[in-house]
Amino acid sequence: MKLSLIVPCYNEAENIVAFHDAVVSAFEGCGYDYELVFVDDGSRDATLHNLKKLYRETVTPMKVISFSRNFGKEAGIYAGLQHASGEYLALIDADLQQRPEIVRDMVAFLEEHNDFDMVAAYQDRRGESKVLSFFKKCFYNLINKLSDVNLHRDASDFRTFRRSVAESILQLTEYHRFSKGIFAWVGYKTHYIPYQACERAAGTSKWNFAKLTNYAIDGIIGFSTRPLRLATYLGCLTAAASMIYLLVVILQKLIVGIDVPGYATIIVLILLLGGMQLLCIGIIGEYVGRSFEQSKQRPVYLAKEKLGCDE
Repeated sequence: MKLSLIVPCYNEAENIVAFHDAVVSAFEGCGYDYELVFVDDGSRDATLHNLKKLYRETVTPMKVISFSRNFGKEAGIYAGLQHASGEYLALIDADLQQRPEIVRDMVAFLEEHNDFDMVAAYQDRRGESKVLSFFKKCFYNLINKLSDVNLHRDASDFRTFRRSVAESILQLTEYHRFSKGIFAWVGYKTHYIPYQACERAAGTSKWNFAKLTNYAIDGIIGFSTRPLRLATYLGCLTAAASMIYLLVVILQKLIVGIDVPGYATIIVLILLLGGMQLLCIGIIGEYVGRSFEQSKQRPVYLAKEKLGCDE
């Protein structure tokens, strides 16, 4: 098999057939064989039903992995990599915002440039609010300063890569997965191309600001331990400031005396120190919680049904 298109799906019932037809049209006359690897991420609509129907009717090689519940897109990507058999593997969404014609161009680039192992797409123009764009910019600046890996700004999971890259990623079995960081961590020479996301064929986006925030936290916690060092720095800074303030109070008492007790100062210091302590405890708790969940060695996902997969 030359190419495997890995397609994580969550409540994409209305897009399944349209996506399949778009892929068939885009790869008509390509001269090589390909397969579709759909991963149903515990959808609550008719996604699995439509996938089963398409599996029975299509002549295109196709695999379906259905999760027992919603495990998240990262788990869907991992499952797709496990079951894909292509020499090249491509990650693409089912909503047709990412066009399959671009995947064909990615494969052509890798065929012509043996020194590159991966082609990743990034959005050069985003149709989103300025507020969201600002927070995304802050996230990339922050994670690139905190972590040892460098994330290309606005690079998405929409990419095509060689089998060697997939095998390296499958060796990373952490429970909390952050694919952008994982692709950067494994390395390999990557060529970045711009693309413009199209309108969704149907349905609405499953991402909101809260989910994006949690995803960003997973990325920072998963690829940097510097927030833990921040807690140490805050402790040292607070201790130094406390010693300085202690000397000020002693000198003030000995030289001019203290007529009125510093009620406001005490309250402010208590709130400040309490806030710093809770912040440090929260940072440590994020790392401890992830270590605790990883220590259970639970699988990244559970599949209740598979079609077209040779075990």
